[in-house]
Amino acid sequence: MMNNPVILNSGRFILLVLIQVFVFNNINLFGYINPSVYLLFLILFPVKVDRSLFIFLGFLLGITMDFFNNTGGVHAAACLMAAYARPLILKYSFGVSYEYNTLKIAQTPIGGRLSYISSMVLIHHLLVYFLEIFNLSHTFFILKTVLLSSVFTILMAVVFMILFSKKQR
Repeated sequence: MMNNPVILNSGRFILLVLIQVFVFNNINLFGYINPSVYLLFLILFPVKVDRSLFIFLGFLLGITMDFFNNTGGVHAAACLMAAYARPLILKYSFGVSYEYNTLKIAQTPIGGRLSYISSMVLIHHLLVYFLEIFNLSHTFFILKTVLLSSVFTILMAVVFMILFSKKQR
């Protein structure tokens, strides 16, 4: 029953949103570093699913985070952009494996996996913080926040993927 992809992804969606809202939204290191572990839903979502469904789920994830954070569409725009750019990032990170639909993120080399996770997180964070602050006079602060929050988010994503991955035999 737990192998059903709909149940697995629905549970992942709900669990990541709840963890983000109740745990990680309360972490604010040095005043501006805030990890976004809910992006794991977009990162780990199956590759073979219809693209328009994935883009809709990305929007739904973002608008859910906007609801809890009272951010007025910032997360929805960022998640929508990350979902839209995902095929290009997958092709860049994994090449032939992605083109032939033989890609399973958990079974890819660590370099490609880090490239993929980093690209998804950076696209998301750039858009979130530029839209949230929306002032070009604060460009250095925005870039510093994006960089440090991205590093922390990437570390948390890798830790979560290691802790909750199925053991390969």
